[in-house]
Amino acid sequence: MAQAQAPSSPAAAPPLRPSDPLGWCLALTGLFALISGWRLAIPSIPYFDEVHYLPAAREILSWWQTGQGSYLNREHPLLAKLLIALGMGLFGDTPLGWRIMPWACGVLAFFAATRALWHASHDRFATIAFAVLLGTGFHLFIHTRIAMLDIVMVAALTVAAWQFAAACAQPEEGRWRLALTGIAIGAALGAKWNAIPLAVVPGITFFIARALAGRRRLLLSRRGAPVPGITLVEAFVWLGILPLAVYALTFLPGYWLADYLHPSPLAEKGLIGFHRHIFELQSQLMTPHRYMSTWPQWVLNARGVWYLFEPIDGAQRGVLLIGNPLTMWLGLPALLWCLGRGIWQRDRARLAVVIGYAVSLGFWIVAPKPVQFYYHYFVPSFFLLAALALTCSDLRRWTRGKWLAWGIPAASVLVFAGFFPIIAALPLADGDSYKTWAWVRGWR
Repeated sequence: MAQAQAPSSPAAAPPLRPSDPLGWCLALTGLFALISGWRLAIPSIPYFDEVHYLPAAREILSWWQTGQGSYLNREHPLLAKLLIALGMGLFGDTPLGWRIMPWACGVLAFFAATRALWHASHDRFATIAFAVLLGTGFHLFIHTRIAMLDIVMVAALTVAAWQFAAACAQPEEGRWRLALTGIAIGAALGAKWNAIPLAVVPGITFFIARALAGRRRLLLSRRGAPVPGITLVEAFVWLGILPLAVYALTFLPGYWLADYLHPSPLAEKGLIGFHRHIFELQSQLMTPHRYMSTWPQWVLNARGVWYLFEPIDGAQRGVLLIGNPLTMWLGLPALLWCLGRGIWQRDRARLAVVIGYAVSLGFWIVAPKPVQFYYHYFVPSFFLLAALALTCSDLRRWTRGKWLAWGIPAASVLVFAGFFPIIAALPLADGDSYKTWAWVRGWR
């Protein structure tokens, strides 16, 4: 008679997988939506680069309503301006109408970024910490409240990161998630060309991972990382061809953007010829600007941009674009920690945030654009804060580091609260009030 098997010992049981913090992600996204949407219509005048993008959106809105509209702001693709125009069509040519779609994109970017880190790391604490750090990191909050193109691009990039990470973590859903990745990449490119360096990362990652698997039939094998069941040929369709198709479709309205005096430049030049024109506009020599800066200044958070500082809506108000000084500086050693641990322990999530930071920042080191600004650090800041969140999770496992793991996100909230008046355009005492927050010479 066969003896009954003894129950497995606790030591032999597989480790419990952390539960998905989806509820926390949703709750913190809702909180971010409320805070960033509060007094969204103030200031009541266009400020900073809104003065460039709102006229272009108005022409698109005019085309929708009357069939006539000029193609303005030709140096950037159309998608973000189409969304701004949509908001104006729904809520009127008002401050709320200008900013409602960028606000929606900012909220989407917040949620998608937290989901991307969860699927990449399956680290519950790091995901929640990242949500706190991201919401209080200044960059996302400020750009969620202004009608600029960058927030649309960032929202699409974070959705692409979310879907690609989920495809790798859940291969049974890999096909449709890779398709969504490709659509999001195309949308990011259709918002702003700054997305180019990160747009190619999923495809390159898929190719390298599959090549390292050592399969004989490299192009047609369905086995191996990063998404089993998907061949390299199919991945090229989702991550290569589909993004380009979506990107091309975002230009479709441009063929009809014309008035009696100005025919559509897209219809005249064709899609390829028009792209040469865009590149010329992007790379031409620009007049030096008082807020221009260089990438080392971005890394050190040493040079900000005043988006607004003037008497408006009955009070002196200001919006200073800098990064949260606490987390921007602590994030630098966190990147080094993630690099070391990622290499030593082959931790893909930690390596991914370091690579993402290097790629998104490296683009601006080599970009042929002579005048650059701190808002180009918007995308790298996501990866830096993700690295800091992962480092906080590592500190939590160290007895003497637990207070830092909880203290860093808490301190980030406190710094955010302290700077809130100067990043949310609240009423200030007078024209010298900026000195309260201008700790560094380059912030003035």
